[in-house]
Amino acid sequence: MRTEQPQVIYLKDYQAPEYLIDETHLTFELFEDHTLVHAQLVMRRNPARGAGLPPLELDGQQLELLRASLDDQELQPGDYQLDADSLTVQPKAERFTLDTSVKIHPESNTALEGLYKSGKMFCTQCEAEGFRKITYYLDRPDVMSTFTTTVIAEQHRYPVLLSNGNPIGSGPAEDGRHWATWEDPFKKPAYLFALVAGDLWCVEDSFTRQSGREVTLRIYVEPENIDKCDHAMVSLKKSMRWDEEVYGREYDLDIFMIVAVNDFNMGAMENKGLNIFNSSCVLARAETATDAAHQRVEGVVAHEYFHNWSGNRVTCRDWFQLSLKEGFTVFRDAEFSADMNSRTVKRIEDVAYLRTHQFA
Repeated sequence: MRTEQPQVIYLKDYQAPEYLIDETHLTFELFEDHTLVHAQLVMRRNPARGAGLPPLELDGQQLELLRASLDDQELQPGDYQLDADSLTVQPKAERFTLDTSVKIHPESNTALEGLYKSGKMFCTQCEAEGFRKITYYLDRPDVMSTFTTTVIAEQHRYPVLLSNGNPIGSGPAEDGRHWATWEDPFKKPAYLFALVAGDLWCVEDSFTRQSGREVTLRIYVEPENIDKCDHAMVSLKKSMRWDEEVYGREYDLDIFMIVAVNDFNMGAMENKGLNIFNSSCVLARAETATDAAHQRVEGVVAHEYFHNWSGNRVTCRDWFQLSLKEGFTVFRDAEFSADMNSRTVKRIEDVAYLRTHQFA
């Protein structure tokens, strides 16, 4: 258990990062008692920070470093500095590639940050600083990178392997395992990374964008919840159409996915192309759920989808700007709910909520 006092961070002390990450290539080898994470980071000096090559300090917590190399040169313990919160190396050029391999333990991760097990499923939560529990990285929102992610796991236990972006390959591996690779071509900060592996069923539909291109829609759930997804799917399609008509925002990937997770420390998370929801915020059966429950699902699905632009493609510089991405997206989902239902009732609900929670 960590006992030290947290460090106070002030907005006035913000400085741009010394280095940037252009490409992130990840490979996850999932096992029952540990996970191996291999990361390749294509990096460069940030021109906004001037000349010179200062040390590169990467965030990392609860990681067991197995190996590291810089431009294919294996690093020995004397070539880097390692402590409980960081890995520091000395680049030798303005552009370079850093490879690391670490071991982590999602099966015993009860903080529900980074990669963890929820029942029989692997899943992630990286906002705000959970990615540093997955691998060594510049875990801050102003460092944006493309991501290519390969997940390898036992096929019988984990037939579904998901990550951000579009699927670009899959196939069998040795010892009854299989793999899937996902590519997200749009740069994003690490807090929007997501991975899910499990024995999941899905409801699939499609949506035709204004440009005429079709996007695949999937909601993944555990088998016993497969009959509770219809309302969420309808809500998602309404959200996509509304965002096009009102804001001119067309979805940018080929597939959009939602995963319902029982053990999740937020209502939902807007990971790029792979939203992860607490089951209570996405599952509803028409025969048993109340009107209020249906409206809640509709609003939360819309909120997380709207983040694809106001939060993901346009994101925070630092966490002092959290209220900008969340405040604007809350406004957008409130307008959506008002248009879908009663604007007057929505306004009364919002005012009652503010009076109860903010001004109580």
